Amino acid sequence: MKESERTIMTFTPTTTDFNLSPYTGLTRQSWIEATEYLLGGVFGNIKNIEDPVVMPRYETEVTYPSKDAPEWRIKAEIFEGLCRSFFISAPLIHIEPDLELNGINVREYYKKQVLYAVTKGSANYVLNYSDMRALDKSNNPTACYQQTVETAALVICLWLCHEEIWDTYTKEEKDRIAAFLTDFAHSNTVPQNWRLFNMLDMAFLYMNGYPIDEDIMRDHAQNILHYYVGSGWYRDGQSFDYYSCWAFNMYTAIWNNWYGYEKEPYIARKFEENSNELMKTYPMFFDRDGFTNMWGRSGIYRNAATSPFDANFMLRENTMDPGLARRICSGSLLQFLQRDDFLWNGVPTLGFYGPFIPLVQGYSCAESPMWLAKALLCLHLPEDHPFWTAKENNGFWETMSHNETRVATLDGPALCMANHEANGITELRTGKIVKDKSDIHGIWNYGKLVFNTKFPWESTPQGKIFGVNWDAGNPAFLEEDQYSTIRPESQQYVLQYLDENIDAVASFTPNATFWHGEKEGVLYRRQFWEYGTDTETHWRTAIDLADFAMPYGIMRADKIRLFRRPIRLTLGSFGFPDNGTDIQIREQDGCKAIILKGKDHTGKNKQLAFTIMDGWSDIKLIKSTDTNPDSKNSIVVYAETTRNKQYGYEPYFLISQTITREDLTDFSDEDLFPVKEIVYTDKEKCGGYGPVTIKLKNGQVKVIDFYGIEGKLLL
Repeated sequence: MKESERTIMTFTPTTTDFNLSPYTGLTRQSWIEATEYLLGGVFGNIKNIEDPVVMPRYETEVTYPSKDAPEWRIKAEIFEGLCRSFFISAPLIHIEPDLELNGINVREYYKKQVLYAVTKGSANYVLNYSDMRALDKSNNPTACYQQTVETAALVICLWLCHEEIWDTYTKEEKDRIAAFLTDFAHSNTVPQNWRLFNMLDMAFLYMNGYPIDEDIMRDHAQNILHYYVGSGWYRDGQSFDYYSCWAFNMYTAIWNNWYGYEKEPYIARKFEENSNELMKTYPMFFDRDGFTNMWGRSGIYRNAATSPFDANFMLRENTMDPGLARRICSGSLLQFLQRDDFLWNGVPTLGFYGPFIPLVQGYSCAESPMWLAKALLCLHLPEDHPFWTAKENNGFWETMSHNETRVATLDGPALCMANHEANGITELRTGKIVKDKSDIHGIWNYGKLVFNTKFPWESTPQGKIFGVNWDAGNPAFLEEDQYSTIRPESQQYVLQYLDENIDAVASFTPNATFWHGEKEGVLYRRQFWEYGTDTETHWRTAIDLADFAMPYGIMRADKIRLFRRPIRLTLGSFGFPDNGTDIQIREQDGCKAIILKGKDHTGKNKQLAFTIMDGWSDIKLIKSTDTNPDSKNSIVVYAETTRNKQYGYEPYFLISQTITREDLTDFSDEDLFPVKEIVYTDKEKCGGYGPVTIKLKNGQVKVIDFYGIEGKLLL
C-alpha cells in the first residue's frame, strides 16, 4: 500500500479534564468524540443509506473473500461489516439518536440494514444458517459459518440501542429478525469461544419472549464454564490469548444479565467469580501508559483487550477499581487512535498499528478490525457511573519503588507478567503452546520468548546482516554474505543443522512451548523444534528456558538439549524501529553488548541493549524492511553460536539479556553488564549438570536448576 493511498489523520479530543483524568485527560465526552471519529471514517465510505458496510480493500491475498469465494463467504463480509460497525454506532445511537454522518441518519441506517440482512430477496441479505448449509457441498456434519460470530454482535447492539431501534420495529419485523437468529442459535458452532455466540442469540430471544431449546443453552454454558483454567482465564480451543478476555469474560457478563442470573444461577455465579478473579491480575497485562501487548491471534482487534473491565461492571458483584479501569481503557484507546498510520481510508488497518500482514489471519476481512469497538461498549455505562466519575489512578504503578519489577505468574493459562518501574513497560512470557511446525504466523503470535508492550513482535527479518569486527582498533560493522548465514528471529531461537547432507540454509523455529512455572524468582519453560506426535521428543532438539526479570528487561539462562550436531543457533532481541538509529557497541569482562538508540514511527525515543554472556560466540545485527509493525525499517540484534561434536561435552548454557528504555539516557555499566560471577557445578563450566548460580552486581543471586522439571511440563 502506497503512502498516498491512505488517509493521514489522528484523533485529538476536543473535551479533556486533567483533574478528573490526570493521566489521559479523557472523559466520557472524550470517548463519545473518539467513537464519532471512528464511525465518521466508516461512513465516509458509505454513499447512501442503501449501501452495505463494505469498506475499501487494499489486501487480497490473505483475507477473505477471495476472487473465487462461495456466495456465503461474500455475504459474510457484508454481515461482518454491518455488525462490527454496529459495535461502534450502537452506544452512539442511544446517546445521540439523531446523529448524521456523511448525510446519513445513523439510527435509520442501521434499522434499515439490519432488516435487509435478515430478509430473503434483499440485495444485502446475508443468508441464514439453513441457506448456507444447503449451499455447502462439503458434507461436513458439523459445518459452521462466519455469520454465527456476527449474530452475537447484532444482538448486543440491538440491546444497547433497543429504545431507538429494536423497540421501533413492528411485530412482524421483530419476528423476522428472531427467526433469523433462531436458525443460527440452535445450529452448529465451533466448540470453543463460538459457543458464546449461540448462547447470546438464545439469551436475546428468551429475553424478548421467543422460545429456545434450554438444553442446548445449558450444554453450551457448561462447556464454556469447563474451559476455565484459573485466574480468570479460559482455554480457547488449544491456545490462551485475549479471546479469554474479549470473548469469554465479556460475553459471559452479558449472558448473566440476559439469562444466567435467572435461569442458570450456579453457572452465572461461577462466571461472575471468574471475572472478579481476572480483575486481580489483569491490570498487570497493561503497561504504565495503559498500552496493550501485541500477542496472540486477532491482534487487529487491538484495544478490545480492555473490554473485560467494562464487563466486570455489568455483574451484580464486581470488584474492579473504576479509576484504574478507565485509566487503562483510555490509555489503550490513545495507543491506537493517536497513530497517523492507524486508519486507511478512514477504517482501522489490517495490522496492529499500520498495515501489517504477518499479523493477519485468513478468517479476517477488511471490516474485521472494527471488532476493536468492543472497547467502546463502556459508553453504555451511564454518565454518573463510577467508571466515568472516579478519578483516574494508575494502581500499583503509583506505589512501586525505584527500579522495582512486579511479577505475577499464572500457572493455569501459563502467563507471566513483569511490570518494570524503571521504564514503565510490561513484558509477557507465555507457555502451553503447540503450533504446526509450518505455521510460522502462529509461532510469531504465540511462540515469542517475551512480548513487550513498547516493542511489538517482528516477523522474520529480511535484509543485510552485519557482524562486528571487535579486534579492530576502532570496532566496526562489516556486511556479511546474507545467503550463507542463518536467518534470525526476534525474541526466538532459530536452529540450523549443519550436516553435510542437509541444506545449510534451512532453519527452524521452535513450535512448542511447555510450561513448568516459577521457582525462586526464575520462570522455567521448555521449547521444542519440529515438535510433533509422530516422533518421540527425545528425537527432537529442545531448549530448557530459564529467565528472570531485571529492572529494564529480562535475563535468560537457557540450556540446549541436543540429540544431533553440528548445529548453528541464534537468538534475536526485540525488533527495533529504524528511523535513524545510533548503533553503539560495548565490551566488558568477555561480555559483549550492542546498544540501539532511535525513535519509533511516532517520534518517541527508544533504546535497546542486547548483551551476550556465557555460551555465545558472537553478536550481530540484521537491518530489515517491512517486518516491523511500528516502522517500515527495523533492526534486530541477535546472538549466534555453533556446537560441533556429536555428543560433545560443549557449553550447554546460553546467557543473555535484553533491556529497553523509553528515553535516550545511557544505560549504566551495571545495567549493561549486571553479572558479577557465574558459578557452575561441573568443573568444565559447561553447565551440563548441577545448578548454575548467577551472582549479580546488585547483590541478588539467582540459582538456575533444571533438574526435575521433567516431572512437571504442562500443555
